[in-house]
Amino acid sequence: MAWTYVLCAAIVEVFWVIGLRYSETLWEWLGTIVAIIISFFCIIKACEKLPSGTVYAVFTGSGAAVIVLIDFLFFGADFSLTKVFFIALIIVGVVGIKLTTDSQAEKAEGG
Repeated sequence: MAWTYVLCAAIVEVFWVIGLRYSETLWEWLGTIVAIIISFFCIIKACEKLPSGTVYAVFTGSGAAVIVLIDFLFFGADFSLTKVFFIALIIVGVVGIKLTTDSQAEKAEGG
């Protein structure tokens, strides 16, 4: 369940980061603030079961990678293979952290 909270926080992060950039009306800003609150609530819940360093690394890494990809696809950001390479490194790092954290959790529980 803790990884579900991390995933939820990362997904909601995409919306609030876009909101920070493009919000103009009061309602858009309120939506952005609500998204920030939901995202950080999910991070707090995930930290109850997972190490906070792991949660933060996965949250920021996956969120940053998705936001850069959205910038490429929808907002006309400059595309380069170098950026794609480094985004891929972030994704590999996030997957690696998740895999090693699960292994350590199983060992700690005696499994």
